[in-house]
Amino acid sequence: MFIKIKVKTGAKTEKVEKKSDDLYFISVKEKAERGMANRRVLGIVRGLFPGRSVKLVKGHHSPAKIVEVLALRSTNEVRAKQ
Repeated sequence: MFIKIKVKTGAKTEKVEKKSDDLYFISVKEKAERGMANRRVLGIVRGLFPGRSVKLVKGHHSPAKIVEVLALRSTNEVRAKQ
């Protein structure tokens, strides 16, 4: 599943607004320097989708981001493929 995220960096308070099933507005305290805001945004998204893998697909240098959320494989699935 892909999720579109609009990010506001340098905010006084962190906030998550769900606009639709695949669109979120996220405000973070971190500045957009050295990937600090991206790391925080990914941490917030991981909290929204526990037990899933989260990967930044597009928007590494932009406030508009696309994140891919995947289900983690169970250990049985990993063993079956080996």
